[in-house]
Amino acid sequence: MIVAGVGCRRDTSAEEVERVVRLALGMFRLAPERLDALATESDKALEAGLVEAARFLSVKLVACTVSDLDRVAGRVLTSSLLVLATKGVPSIAEASALVVAGQNARLLGTRVATERATCAIAIGDGR
Repeated sequence: MIVAGVGCRRDTSAEEVERVVRLALGMFRLAPERLDALATESDKALEAGLVEAARFLSVKLVACTVSDLDRVAGRVLTSSLLVLATKGVPSIAEASALVVAGQNARLLGTRVATERATCAIAIGDGR
């Protein structure tokens, strides 16, 4: 299973989300058609830009609770001070990708970022 974990600022457009996902996939030479899901933190899953981007990419959008993200916090590669201060976990993009990629999940690398969004790619056996 290939999962794109996404973090973004409020009201980030679907185009920006799709751009950061494609950028992250491109870094690892993965075609967008190989993507199985977008993952994010529960509050972010209500953002219109994320919902629309999942539809554009023809994948499901999976919400992760903060406790889900905390469970994999020790396995993330980068940390955001803003996310740590507001959510109490070091990462949304990397952690949500790991959670949804499930058993034996691993990040392919650190998150990538645009001005308003971040994306990390994880592979695993599924949730």
